[in-house]
Amino acid sequence: MNDFLNKTYLSNTIGDYLLLVGIILFAFFFKKAISKYLSNLLYKTIQKHVEEVEREKLFELLHKPTSFLILLVISYIATNHLEFPNQWNLAPENKFGLRMFIERSFLGLLVISISWITLRFTEFGALVLLKKSETTDSKQNDQIISFSKEFTKIIIIILTFFFFLGSVFNVDIGAIIAGLGIGGLALALAAKESLENLLASFTIFFDKPFVVGDLVQVGNISGTVEKVGFRSTRIRTLEKSFLTIPNKKMVDSELDNLSLRTHRRVHQNLRLANETSSEQINSFVKELQEYVDQHPQTNTEVKICFSDFGNGSLDILVQYFVDTPEMAVFLKIKQEINFKILEILKKNQIEIAEPLK
Repeated sequence: MNDFLNKTYLSNTIGDYLLLVGIILFAFFFKKAISKYLSNLLYKTIQKHVEEVEREKLFELLHKPTSFLILLVISYIATNHLEFPNQWNLAPENKFGLRMFIERSFLGLLVISISWITLRFTEFGALVLLKKSETTDSKQNDQIISFSKEFTKIIIIILTFFFFLGSVFNVDIGAIIAGLGIGGLALALAAKESLENLLASFTIFFDKPFVVGDLVQVGNISGTVEKVGFRSTRIRTLEKSFLTIPNKKMVDSELDNLSLRTHRRVHQNLRLANETSSEQINSFVKELQEYVDQHPQTNTEVKICFSDFGNGSLDILVQYFVDTPEMAVFLKIKQEINFKILEILKKNQIEIAEPLK
């Protein structure tokens, strides 16, 4: 048996190859268990700040990247003890060749896997903070957390890019950062619109014209804000479609935050027939004014009057405010008052003017 294991092929024994296969198989079959152990170890260090139910969520997020990292490191360690045949005459690791390719590939994948884990942990941190913010009534917290998560992920990706260049291509990162001062202007000109949207997102964040969950109207678009990102704001329209609007437009356009309304206005112009007498008009105006004034959900700013002599009609202005921002309640109150208008018109035998042709 020892003779068989000690047989040499390509400068390595059969025992070396079997050990390599065994280690890789071990890593492949036990990577999930190792990943869960590492996740639990990490959880214990932060469990004072999170809830027990979030343990599985942490494992769910970290399982794939940590499994990849475990398989990568163990495979590298397992293969590192193997020798290349001398007859191949391979270049050393510091010169271009197979050795350098393997070494740099490992370093590049290592940087990517660590970055992947960091991104997933950032998502977990955001989930924890969002869960804690559910105990508060402020919608601003959700927007801050979402904004901070996206900003952190962008920083991580940028740093990953620099570390990747440094480890794989041996690029001087300091020189690149210094060179950004020269290339920054060209980059800014090339990405002018993206930068404008980015600056607009900071304006939205600090000026707070709206927060996630608000009902807004931008131009002829109305809907509920679902997310504010670096480049755009996502709105669920009243037709339930999902609309993406550049942040620059959200800042530059006239924006009406409908969620901040305290009242909704009703403005109607009733066209009465020309045959309507002054007594009938006075009676109608008096009864309707009294009803709207006494309604529990209309305020004191009620204007009901004989406003104008129209084209083939006598016009009555009906204007009042309903003290609710909710559309369903507003429509219910408006309907009640419209039914009362019909009732008063019928009681006073008043006819509506014929429509204009």
